[in-house]
Amino acid sequence: MRATNTLTLATDKALYVGEIPATGWHCHAAAVLLMGLSGRFALHWGAGRVETCRSALVAAGVEHVFDPCGETVALVYLEPDSHEARRLSLLFEQQGGVLLDVAVPVAARSTMEGYLGNFDLPALLPCLARGEVPPLDARVAHSLLTLRHPQQVRVSRSGLAAGVQLSPSRFNHLFRAEMGVSLRSYRVWSQVRLAMAGLAVSPRLTDAALHGEFTDSAHFSRMFRQTFGMTPSSVLKPLRRVTLLG
Repeated sequence: MRATNTLTLATDKALYVGEIPATGWHCHAAAVLLMGLSGRFALHWGAGRVETCRSALVAAGVEHVFDPCGETVALVYLEPDSHEARRLSLLFEQQGGVLLDVAVPVAARSTMEGYLGNFDLPALLPCLARGEVPPLDARVAHSLLTLRHPQQVRVSRSGLAAGVQLSPSRFNHLFRAEMGVSLRSYRVWSQVRLAMAGLAVSPRLTDAALHGEFTDSAHFSRMFRQTFGMTPSSVLKPLRRVTLLG
């Protein structure tokens, strides 16, 4: 993982390692663990708050600016239905959605990269205390399968609701209650994520846009910038490896 920009996509997590520019203000539908691998970074959020740190957890839906300050960084995105994100939800509620310097110090960078590459987050985050996590509602879990996999025809909110025998309004309420984010926000997130997965097949951003079911490259670029606060070319073109895990 050293000296290259890499992206690893698992079912309920994603890992980006490398050097990236400072972002603009943005928020997305997944919690993120930010790690400085070569030094400290700056995080801006809230009403003018800014801190420098070596690690931070930011909850889904929290608008922030991430400035790597020229350092090599790792970003771990946790899908809202992941065990880690569900276990962190109460902690986020108690502490305003941002936790600073949460990772335990690791002397060897190679050891830290090993934990990250294997998504062994409990080894880095003491706040991920073991314990029971309430199961995700089966109806929401069913809708996630549809949202996360390419469809020949885009499935509407009404279609998702009908698929689990709920009214659209009731489905919206259930989805937000279970996932902590709106269906609309998560749909954009899942499309962007699907587009990035397409890079494992073709490095062309236009092909990635189609893989993510965006209408065109401009639509993909706009949604990517809204999601990550950066242009897709600034983050995805430097990639040297994209790995998809089952």
